Amino acid sequence: MTGMEQVLTIVCKLNPTAEQVVKLDRTLQRFAEACNYINSTVNPKVMNKHRLQAETYKAVRAQFGLTANLTVRACARVAANRKVGKPVKFFQPTSADYDARLFDYREKEQCVSLSTLDARERIPLTLGDYQMSKLQGKKPTSATLCRRRDRTFHLHIPVKEEVPDPKPGKDVIGVDLGRRDIAVTSTGESWEGKPLSQARDKFARVRASLQRKGTKGAKRLLKRLSGREKRYQQWVNHNISKSIIAQAKATGCSLAVEDLTSIRERTNQKPRSKTERRRSNSWAAFYQLRQFLAYKGLRAGVEVISVSPRYPSQICAGCLHIGSRNHKHFKCNNPQCAKYNQLVDTDLNGAMMIRLVGGADCKPACDAQLAVLFSTRQNNRLGQKPAFLRRR
Repeated sequence: MTGMEQVLTIVCKLNPTAEQVVKLDRTLQRFAEACNYINSTVNPKVMNKHRLQAETYKAVRAQFGLTANLTVRACARVAANRKVGKPVKFFQPTSADYDARLFDYREKEQCVSLSTLDARERIPLTLGDYQMSKLQGKKPTSATLCRRRDRTFHLHIPVKEEVPDPKPGKDVIGVDLGRRDIAVTSTGESWEGKPLSQARDKFARVRASLQRKGTKGAKRLLKRLSGREKRYQQWVNHNISKSIIAQAKATGCSLAVEDLTSIRERTNQKPRSKTERRRSNSWAAFYQLRQFLAYKGLRAGVEVISVSPRYPSQICAGCLHIGSRNHKHFKCNNPQCAKYNQLVDTDLNGAMMIRLVGGADCKPACDAQLAVLFSTRQNNRLGQKPAFLRRR
């Protein structure tokens, strides 16, 4: 039985000589200049790469000295950039796209052959066990040459690999996402968000202080600190997602995760201080965590279910009655519930409710039926779960 295909981007460090560094720099510079020329010359409404190529191909080759395939890749990059929501206005000389005619990965020699403005260069690679295992036996047909701020060169190589089809688990683990606790599972595991919030506040204070100074030394330090917060957040999300997926795989369960799409836009509509607005804008990190759960779940064969975040935090997971939520504490208002007037953890109760909704038989109808449930402020009789909450 064949599984699904997943595309992974393998980042490989290049070890060019001093002469090769100069050639790679020139290639990136000319590639960026060609992209800027194409972008400024052709009508911005033109988004088809073939039309861009037809209008600028000869001029780009004559003016910038790019090879035929690099010229084609420059046109394709401008076309792809114009199709995104906020296209860039100016291309920086930090990356260039390569296809099968421009680069060749040689597994035995652990090197790549790259086309430059002058000639084709054979450049050795520094690969770890992970990169070698993913590239073993592969013949990649595309790559992106990148130059980082520390002047090192890396090659981003997309590789396809087969992954098992995700199968519905025998049970569901609910995952509640938040700022006070980054993630809480219905099994009781939690990851506190206080260290991450403190790190973000510290980075914000340092950036503000250096920006006020405005000296050359402050600007150099800002450049050195750039991206550190992002990398720290990425490291945290990788660890959390790895642990959650490992637990789901070990127990044979599916995952139900809140869909926090557009949460930033909704929270920014409310009046709040500058500090609170900055903190609320960090909700984008939860999208990254959800993406990590999705692709790691695909590799592990774990089904990941998306659940609406609008109602689970307002209802008792034990009796399905609306309760009172006060920051970290949730209290059920149903006198017949075993948790009546007891303070329970809000995030844990939310995760358990997400587990119930994620395991429902009628997933498309969940939101509508939950809306009816809460708009009437009445629940089913005690002990009778609504149809959309019945277990598989």
